[in-house]
Amino acid sequence: MAPSNTSSTDGGSTPARINEADEASTLLTSTPPGSGTHPVDEVLPPVKLFSTGLQHVAAMYAGVVAPPLIVGAGVGLSAADLALLISASLFTAGLATLLQTLGIWKIGARLPFVNGVSFAGVAPMIAIAKEHGPKDALPVIFGAVIVAGALCFLAAPYFCRLIRFFPPVVQGTVITLIGVSLLPVAVNWARGGSPSAPGYGSMRAIGLAAITLVAVVLCNRLLRGFWQQLSLLVGLAFGTLIAFPLGLADFGAVRNAEIFSLPSPFHFGAPVFDAAAIVSMCIVMVVSMTESTADMLALGKIVEREADEPTLAAGLRADGLATALSPVFNGFAASAFAQNIGLVALTRIRSRFVVAAGGGILILLGLFPVLGSVVSLVPQPVLGGAGIVLFGTVAASGIRTLAEAGMESSSNTILVSVSLGVGIVPIAVPTFYDSFPEAVRTLLHSGISAGCVMAVLLNLLFHHVGTARRARSGQSSGQTSGQATGQPSGATVPTATPS
Repeated sequence: MAPSNTSSTDGGSTPARINEADEASTLLTSTPPGSGTHPVDEVLPPVKLFSTGLQHVAAMYAGVVAPPLIVGAGVGLSAADLALLISASLFTAGLATLLQTLGIWKIGARLPFVNGVSFAGVAPMIAIAKEHGPKDALPVIFGAVIVAGALCFLAAPYFCRLIRFFPPVVQGTVITLIGVSLLPVAVNWARGGSPSAPGYGSMRAIGLAAITLVAVVLCNRLLRGFWQQLSLLVGLAFGTLIAFPLGLADFGAVRNAEIFSLPSPFHFGAPVFDAAAIVSMCIVMVVSMTESTADMLALGKIVEREADEPTLAAGLRADGLATALSPVFNGFAASAFAQNIGLVALTRIRSRFVVAAGGGILILLGLFPVLGSVVSLVPQPVLGGAGIVLFGTVAASGIRTLAEAGMESSSNTILVSVSLGVGIVPIAVPTFYDSFPEAVRTLLHSGISAGCVMAVLLNLLFHHVGTARRARSGQSSGQTSGQATGQPSGATVPTATPS
């Protein structure tokens, strides 16, 4: 660049810097200047829509298939029934995501919000399976999920009123905790995902995760424009290619997969409504609603479209409706997936239609198991390397929100420190609450829900409880001061003005 373009006589910004800022702004908004369309409502060209939607699927795939794998193993399903349960989970997750992103009537947050299978319900569902036996377990589980989803749908407009207890300091704390609580998941993926996996914790697995992480970082640094926004997908593809010669990936699952399979409604039998099971799943749903509320608030911050009460109510209604309908197609409770929030922040693509495209891909994966097996080729260590970037991005967004909220007051410092500490307990020591009653364990097993509840309670303590009394006390002090100085209450005492 010519010297005349690299300096400024008035000390202002250089043209080069202005151009860079404009480019960064365009990338951030993904909206043509002057179009008047909010980035959330922008529809990208088909190729970009599909490729960025595929990134969201890659980021969430492992989280969708894990709950049916665990519950199916706990129930003792055959390999064929287990494959059907996984396909059903992909199919219902796609439907829930479409409902959440596109919306109908007052249902759906209409944000780039990915819905998957709630992991909070895994332990209670396994407990139900042990109590009722393999034959009746799934009908009882599905009956409880239907009732819990219906109650969530009805309670949504009341639950969303809790938003006034989520000021920026609480939002920042919860967003940070979401990222921090997901990082151990990424680290476990980096080791291989499961202790029974071949090469779990080996140098090969961890090295592959490191290679993927470096690939994602370098793509984000060296690529430009749309390719930079695809840095995660490029990193995942590169890591998977490296995995084949290392023996950490193979095409066996693709060769053995069915090509096409339609969902079979109530394949495992008509739902059975058991009171104890319903109570357990309703508790799970309250936890899921708390996490979804926190996720929507976090996403609203990132995409710069506030998640207000109507948005939260619509999002929770979508969660409830999707949860109530999922068992019809042999699926489980629907829940927000926080890892995709990190992808929105990383790629800076805020279009909800991108995530809707991901929902469509999930439906196809559920209908065409062979496609799902192709996506499952991505090894756990590769997901782990990319996950560290994704989940770290979520935590960084929370820290930025805390900085904006201001940490000067001691009350905010205590709120953040105690809430993060309580939220990290189940992450650091997963067995910490094992001796507690099941209802308490269900609420506190998730660091996100435990930290969120603590942040809300401390916010009530510091900023709501006794505030009216303190205000009256301050007013009374002002009146006393006014009487002592001979001034009426609220009057301004004149001060000398320097000449």
